[in-house]
Amino acid sequence: MAIDRRRVESGGFILFLALITIGLGVIVASFVGALLWAALAALLFQPMYQRMLIRLNGRRNLAVALTLLIITFAVVVPALILASLVIDQAAGVYQQMRSGQINFAAYFEQVHDALPTRLRQLLDSYGFGSFERVQSRLSAAVSNSVSVIAQQALSIGRNAAAFLLAFGVGLYVTFFLLRDGAWLGPAVVRAMPLERDVADRLAAKFVAVVRATIKGSGVVALVQGGLGAITFWIVGLPAALLWGMLMAIAALLPAIGPAIIWGPVAVYLLATDSIWQAAVVIASGVLVIGLADNILRPILVGRDTGIPDWLVLVTTLGGIEALGLSGIVVGPVVAALFITGWQAMAEQRGVPATAVGDEERR
Repeated sequence: MAIDRRRVESGGFILFLALITIGLGVIVASFVGALLWAALAALLFQPMYQRMLIRLNGRRNLAVALTLLIITFAVVVPALILASLVIDQAAGVYQQMRSGQINFAAYFEQVHDALPTRLRQLLDSYGFGSFERVQSRLSAAVSNSVSVIAQQALSIGRNAAAFLLAFGVGLYVTFFLLRDGAWLGPAVVRAMPLERDVADRLAAKFVAVVRATIKGSGVVALVQGGLGAITFWIVGLPAALLWGMLMAIAALLPAIGPAIIWGPVAVYLLATDSIWQAAVVIASGVLVIGLADNILRPILVGRDTGIPDWLVLVTTLGGIEALGLSGIVVGPVVAALFITGWQAMAEQRGVPATAVGDEERR
């Protein structure tokens, strides 16, 4: 039986590409986070670079340098300052817990005693009648969380040099991705072993979801967290900035949102007879923080990403568990590409659109 030389050569070339791609991935694995955020920053700030390029009469290097300068002072520096303030407040709360100034057992008893009798009996029947029982049920999870947080906090000092190296690599890569992204992106799409319309559709979905996640979810979460911190400061809650940051993180989760932070706070304030403070928190949570998403997201995003809320929730949580902070973006992107890819497959085979596809079109 004659061997088709062309097929053998084609198979060998594909094998070579697969192996060399895996090898490159292994080599740059330690910088994958920096490379990912460099690509996301280049994608997000490409319009700013293009406007800068027009104003500077096509001087690309100067336009990129000015764009990176704006990114550094408008995004990176404020983020580092905010992180340092949150860490200081977290350390203060920890010291107050150790000294007994913050007593969660007393807080729990106050809330428990203020509940209706039937609800208290229901909690007692499930073993949540005292803080000691709750603490015993949650001790394993809490100890694991504290251990992880402590390890991460200690690793900041030990890995300062590695962080600076990764940050420098990310900034350097962002420079070239911004400068050459106008032709690099289309070149990658053309090189994909897919039909041109499918590749273009996947690329468009990738860009839309990345910008929606960062511009929409990220900015809206920061705004909601800031409003929450201001609200907690008004009612006199200690470490308001820390709770606001937790609210910003919770706001990244659809269907749950910042209510999982301000809701328990309002319940505690009501249980401790802090009526006006609880009223302020509830009013701010419903009328200000809750409406910020509905007002800002259409302005920042401009269109729906076509991903069901439940899938965004699951993929965001799964992405955070698998990749850390990068999973906030990677999770929804993978979900969007999954939906788009299967829709393209269904359309090629003449299969009617699925319910997910119908939801995306709406």
